[in-house]
Amino acid sequence: MTVQKPILVLGAGSWGTALALVLARNGNEVWLWSRDAEHIEQMRVTRQNVLFLPDSHFPETLQPIAHLEESVPQVDDIVVVVPSHGFRETLNKIAPDITEGARVCWATKGLENDTGLLLHQVAELVLGSFRPLGVLSGPSFAKEVAAGLPTAVTIASPDTQYAQDLVRLFHNHSFRPYTSTDIIGVQAGGAVKNIMAIAAGIADGLGLGANTRAALITRGLTEIVRFGTVLGGQRETFMGLAGLGDLVLTCTDNQSRNRRFGYALAQGADINQAQTEIGQVVEGVRTTREVSRLARQRGIDMPIVEQVNNVLQGVCTPKEAVQALLSRQPKPEFSEQ
Repeated sequence: MTVQKPILVLGAGSWGTALALVLARNGNEVWLWSRDAEHIEQMRVTRQNVLFLPDSHFPETLQPIAHLEESVPQVDDIVVVVPSHGFRETLNKIAPDITEGARVCWATKGLENDTGLLLHQVAELVLGSFRPLGVLSGPSFAKEVAAGLPTAVTIASPDTQYAQDLVRLFHNHSFRPYTSTDIIGVQAGGAVKNIMAIAAGIADGLGLGANTRAALITRGLTEIVRFGTVLGGQRETFMGLAGLGDLVLTCTDNQSRNRRFGYALAQGADINQAQTEIGQVVEGVRTTREVSRLARQRGIDMPIVEQVNNVLQGVCTPKEAVQALLSRQPKPEFSEQ
């Protein structure tokens, strides 16, 4: 499906660039924006994102752009792919110029800092609840998507027509989106899995073995389901691509920044050292604080999240966090708490 107007992708990190490549390779005219003017100019000259995806060259239909105020009024479809802590700021940038009929989806995973809001709640507050909103999530590393390796994701929107339109824009021989109306569940799964990936990295960094990793993923899924259903998500969503699929991916492969971050902590690095080594935003760090706070407020039992938060807050060491989990009172596997 080729649209008449360009598609605007906000965020030129690895994931934003990968999605822009998918859209452009499908024959759509795509504008890719970064807040860093020097980065935009570099991409214009080199026709690739040297910083984050140096092996993927831009098709002619993909153009880096620097000025939002000129671009936003010309588009009907906007894809936001910025870190969660910059989500509201980015929407505030486009709000004065966005057209009444424009539609917005995002591929950002996380909760808003301090408020703990899901991102669709932020979008409704900033852009209005009348416009179609959607989220793209699922097991997807940017490098593999850019390379054209087979990938399946979930696109969720309460507006089923918008979800179908997004599928037509993104779908090709290697990128397969499925649709969902559960925008809450898809976002909850995408956010909390990053915390579990930090935990998996810690476990592997401590050399605890494959048994521990499997147990952590399984019990991590239980915590995701508890959290997501309390927020209003559908249980079946967490058994799909945006839940279990994304959880398995980020907990088992070193392309995951969150997993590498946890591994570095277990090896003795502090938080700043670990994030500096990775060189990109580790979403799970901020998300851990927000999910832990919400879990306490709502009375949701999330022991893995609690211990990861303890490590990040300096309350205990990674080894002490593991011991705290193992020393919990035995109970039935399948219970509400």
